[in-house]
Amino acid sequence: MNKQPKYQRIILKFSGEALIGAGDSDIDFAVLHYIANEVKTVLNHGVQVGIVIGGGNFFRGAALADVNRIVGDQMGMFATLINALALRDVFEQENITVRVLSALTVHGVVETYDHNLALKYLEKGEVLIFGGGTGNPLVTTDTALSLRGIELNADLLLKATNVDGVYSANPNQNTNAKLYTHLTYTEALEKQLKVMDMGAFSLCRDHDMFLRVYNMQKAGALLRIVLGEDEGTLVENGKF
Repeated sequence: MNKQPKYQRIILKFSGEALIGAGDSDIDFAVLHYIANEVKTVLNHGVQVGIVIGGGNFFRGAALADVNRIVGDQMGMFATLINALALRDVFEQENITVRVLSALTVHGVVETYDHNLALKYLEKGEVLIFGGGTGNPLVTTDTALSLRGIELNADLLLKATNVDGVYSANPNQNTNAKLYTHLTYTEALEKQLKVMDMGAFSLCRDHDMFLRVYNMQKAGALLRIVLGEDEGTLVENGKF
């Protein structure tokens, strides 16, 4: 008998940098196919999936020193749409029903985000890819993850990374860094752990969201999480 999923609706966040892979190009399509197949495993369990995509493989607004910060952030938002279109194409190749909903209005290319429509699409079993960030400068796509998760009543938010979860220090620089399996938002603040940007973090805390940070490179990790296994780091308001 198949194990039933613990979560019925999840919102995932992939950074733009995660799409680069091992190649020299801005988008490694092998990574996109890998993501599509990982998502397909949870769709086969009836789980509803939304995806927030970053744009850091092309532009990070705060790092564009030669342009106005607002313009830089706008460039970054359009970069997320390039990634969203690429991801949509790969999902369609993998026979996954998918839509891109954008916080920016781009007629003839993608649909503009609408809360009620998004809920209807999710309930029909369509994967939603959220492009354009929040549509506003000065915040990151972490905030888009928090907003979409709250708006769409997600059971779980997931932040895909290239490490096994939240550590006490950068594990690539400190071999003694401790991996946390569970954290409260208060503990993460007190320890000054870099889980996500503070605006996004505060939204998750204030709306009592469950957030799990996990290693996207571990095959099957997403399905294990959805089935209730203890993968990566779970952050929530409760005490352990």
